[in-house]
Amino acid sequence: MKVVILAGGYGTRISEESQFKPKPMLEIGEMPILWHIMKIYSAQNFNEFVICAGYKQHVIKEWFADYFLHTSDVTFDFTKGNTMTVHNKHAEAWKVTVVDTGLNTQTGGRVKRIRNYIGDEPFMLTYGDGVGDVNLKELLEFHKKHGKIGTISVYNFGQNKGVLEINDNGIVKAFREKSSLDGNLINIGFMVMNPEIFDYIDGDDTVLETEPLAALVNNGELMAYTHKGFWQCMDTLREKQKLEKLWTKGEALWKIWS
Repeated sequence: MKVVILAGGYGTRISEESQFKPKPMLEIGEMPILWHIMKIYSAQNFNEFVICAGYKQHVIKEWFADYFLHTSDVTFDFTKGNTMTVHNKHAEAWKVTVVDTGLNTQTGGRVKRIRNYIGDEPFMLTYGDGVGDVNLKELLEFHKKHGKIGTISVYNFGQNKGVLEINDNGIVKAFREKSSLDGNLINIGFMVMNPEIFDYIDGDDTVLETEPLAALVNNGELMAYTHKGFWQCMDTLREKQKLEKLWTKGEALWKIWS
């Protein structure tokens, strides 16, 4: 099963760094967050990727083209005709297709553009800026069992403050600490889609999270898989620093590979 990763946006809310490279190529522990996401999938035996690139898409292509250089020791010998020897080659069991899906294309449009690389098969779909210890096999079984067109993974991001319970007259009835029941469920990516999703996408200007998913909801064709483990996006510089700190301290719960 192919894994489609949306990696074409500008990353405007982390523009301090994304002005130089696409947000999925910003590094956590000296490796792009895109690499971390792919490792989550490959650790669970999903090894074929289609990357929907756009903004500075050449950076993504060049990084994969030089993957051996990023992960191996290299000897440059200028005494013997400027030769290069790559030592201890580390190869992932990956097949990666990087597709230029346009500079200003919306998320739905990017998915539409990679249809020829998917064919008529179900596929995984996720964002290029979020990591988690999602059980992908369990997610896939859930998707197959319900038989609907789409499955999204949802997560209770919770509250980070004390919670007030107030009645209609404004009287405070209770004040308590946050709990796992507080907060809204949010879509964290890690989706599974049947090929019928392409029929719900009009073109480049279609935002996946609005018209297509709303139409699936109206037709009773969208299901939610609740993830109760770890998840964190990298939407801001502060969130990037949080992920970097977790990685450095050896507390990166999304690191499910050895």
